[in-house]
Amino acid sequence: MSAVRRLFIKDEDIKDGIVRIHGDDAHHIKDVLRLKIGTDLVVSNGVKQYNASILSIESTSVLLKIVGELHQVVESSINVTLFQGLPKSDKMDLIVQKCTEIGIKKIVPVETEFSVIKVKEKSIGNKINRWNKISQEASKQSGRLIVPEVLEPISFNIALNYIQEFDLCIMPYERETNVRLKDVLRENNGAKNICIFIGPEGGFSSSEVTMATKNGAVIVTLGPRILRTETAGIVAGSIILYELGDLG
Repeated sequence: MSAVRRLFIKDEDIKDGIVRIHGDDAHHIKDVLRLKIGTDLVVSNGVKQYNASILSIESTSVLLKIVGELHQVVESSINVTLFQGLPKSDKMDLIVQKCTEIGIKKIVPVETEFSVIKVKEKSIGNKINRWNKISQEASKQSGRLIVPEVLEPISFNIALNYIQEFDLCIMPYERETNVRLKDVLRENNGAKNICIFIGPEGGFSSSEVTMATKNGAVIVTLGPRILRTETAGIVAGSIILYELGDLG
């Protein structure tokens, strides 16, 4: 038996218990999946989830009838934001997909000293659109209540200004050997709003680490092995959500 498919909707799409699906989602239901009237779906408005079934299929839209609210806790009480140093190639695609699956709430691409991709690149707008589509698809697949937003890329210096908004800021660094992430989390087990700073392929420069420390970041080790940039954020996020949230 295949899993029940999920859609994300806006409040204005719901009226009198009927949901109108349009645009790409309607096309996907009608022309790609070829779903039939009566097929069960789950829809989420970012606050609640509902069981629904296809009521009718029209030329440019699909109507769903809400059957009932789905009472299921799928979002962690721990809010984790990833500040990800811009990596090369399509590595950001994987980062967005997997971090969405594990439960990270927001992803902020950051231009660092060793970033090859720059914020002012002409193609950056297309990349942001693609990353947000990947986030939405990963949210559907993993049963998320929300779609984590991938924000516009910012510079490292601007990213530092946001550290004070968090209960705890973690920066894994390959030259740190003593301060373990697990120990820091256990010392801060009341933290609810956490950010992670991950460097690009070349890591963070020593000056960036110094600046981050001055702004309140805690420099940690993720273990004796050096992780790739596309691995480090997933590992750090998983450890945080395991120790403080709902993983495991």
